[in-house]
Amino acid sequence: MIRVAQLLLVASALALWVASRMTWVDVTSFDGLGQPKTTTLDGATWSTALVPLALVSLAAAVAVLAVRGWVLRLVGLLVALATVAMGYLGIGLWVVPDVAARAADLAQIPVTALIDTQRHHTGAVVTLVAAVSALAGAVLLVRSAARATAGAKEPGKYLAPAAKREAARQESPEDGMSERMIWDALDEGRDPTREHDEGR
Repeated sequence: MIRVAQLLLVASALALWVASRMTWVDVTSFDGLGQPKTTTLDGATWSTALVPLALVSLAAAVAVLAVRGWVLRLVGLLVALATVAMGYLGIGLWVVPDVAARAADLAQIPVTALIDTQRHHTGAVVTLVAAVSALAGAVLLVRSAARATAGAKEPGKYLAPAAKREAARQESPEDGMSERMIWDALDEGRDPTREHDEGR
């Protein structure tokens, strides 16, 4: 489960990096002297948080190799919070009613020289895919941490039958046979009462 989470986080980081290289907005301007000029704003320029968020996903993918328990759960929660920012950046390109003023500012063009702006939604879609991938990875990390905690609380659940019998003997040495040993013997098709009598 952790390996799958790592792959999802690495895929999210890669998708965010790709989105940062894509064109998000084209700005067309005219200064009155020559031909109209088009300036391209890529994802890293339009949404400066894309690359840092990619680094967060990549760092989380590496960190899970060294952490376990509640620290692993904390990493998962931090990644889940980062996905909110990813989703905001992706959706923001759609919901902003007018990108002209911000586009002109980022392109360092006077608003008076601005002719037109054109949005490109592919980068935003890739960002949303990255957010979904990172969120899935975060959920797997939290579930993995919870499962590891449960396993630590019930170590006998994951023991081999012989180890279970030995643990049961240690739990009740005075009786020679505990309820767990009886059920284990019945599961294996043996008569626990006969073995108990022979042991005496």
